[in-house]
Amino acid sequence: MALDRSTLSTALLAIVLIPACTMPHPRPEVHGHRGCRGLLPENSMPAFLKATELGVDYLEMDVVISGDGQVVISHEPWMNHAICQRPDGTRFTAEEERSFNLFRMSVPEIQAFDCGSMVDPAFPGQELETAHKPTLRELIELVDEHAMLSSVPAPGFNIEIKSDPALYGTYQPAPAIFAILVLETIDSLGIAERCIIQSFDPAILEVVHKEREYIRTALLVDNAKDWKANLASLSYQPEIYSPRADRIDVQAVKALHALGMEVIVWTVNDPKDINAMIHLGVDGIISDYPDRVIAILDGD
Repeated sequence: MALDRSTLSTALLAIVLIPACTMPHPRPEVHGHRGCRGLLPENSMPAFLKATELGVDYLEMDVVISGDGQVVISHEPWMNHAICQRPDGTRFTAEEERSFNLFRMSVPEIQAFDCGSMVDPAFPGQELETAHKPTLRELIELVDEHAMLSSVPAPGFNIEIKSDPALYGTYQPAPAIFAILVLETIDSLGIAERCIIQSFDPAILEVVHKEREYIRTALLVDNAKDWKANLASLSYQPEIYSPRADRIDVQAVKALHALGMEVIVWTVNDPKDINAMIHLGVDGIISDYPDRVIAILDGD
């Protein structure tokens, strides 16, 4: 998820002229995208622990299902050739990456790959560190322990279920199975009240709402439709509408707030865009650089 600044409207850009310290809306929540992808390897324990130390309100992450039925933190249901290397340290190509299908691999097989030592072309300034793909259980247990030992508030968890109808049965289970595996992990850890389940796939959100109505859900949006058309894909009203940041305007924010919904935008990294979103009145900002969002909100 990334903000295409070239499509931001002139009116929205004008908002950034207002200093953050005069924000006319409640302070938005800060969501660390894939931990803090701008600073450390994405969806890795070092990134999630760093974001926890920074004081994010939520850790944002992506989950897939392994061949042995565990919930694994990964943006793709395969090994990304740009950031992962084989257990023997050798690289593989974009054409080869889908052969490393996480839905056909056990967790020990998955975690033998190093997904933290290679320079991410999109974030060359990352601090590199050997890292494996953690399970959701591993992540939550370590984050909560780290927060306690560091005397910082334990964050919430914004969990994106990476579901694509084109991949049902090949790189992922069917939506009902996928969602329930995630929900059962959340239940076993007792963190339902600290979680948001987000997805681009309405089928996933329908299952979550049916099975655990008390867990907040967010519809992720990356299209040019208006908010009414996007919400029409669901049989219920989710708690959160989560569009790409250049797909929202002040009228839509006000209308969604009038319905009792929150608006959480992604993925906002440039300070000018962060300021624009603050003054638009959004309820949460997902960023690869949560430190930048926190600094602006704190007036630093």
